[in-house]
Amino acid sequence: MNRSVHAAVRAQQRCIPPLVEQWLNQFGEEKHDGHGGVLRYFSRASIRAMERAFGRAPVRKMSEYLDAYKVESSHDGDVLTIGHRTKRIKRR
Repeated sequence: MNRSVHAAVRAQQRCIPPLVEQWLNQFGEEKHDGHGGVLRYFSRASIRAMERAFGRAPVRKMSEYLDAYKVESSHDGDVLTIGHRTKRIKRR
């Protein structure tokens, strides 16, 4: 999985550590955006799964990053952008 230059710059500007990107890959939920991208984000279920895997304390310590999301290309899996959610993700 490669990151675009845009995604690398946005991750640095938005202070999202690489660990959060790994957690998004491992635990994040996927939603297709209808424009050739896949949105990965943390839901309640994925946060609970992280708590079972790592314990509550580490997840609580990283709670400021649990609103992070990333958009990947559905064709080749490259990361297009990374950011913090400001709106609710509608899942229907």
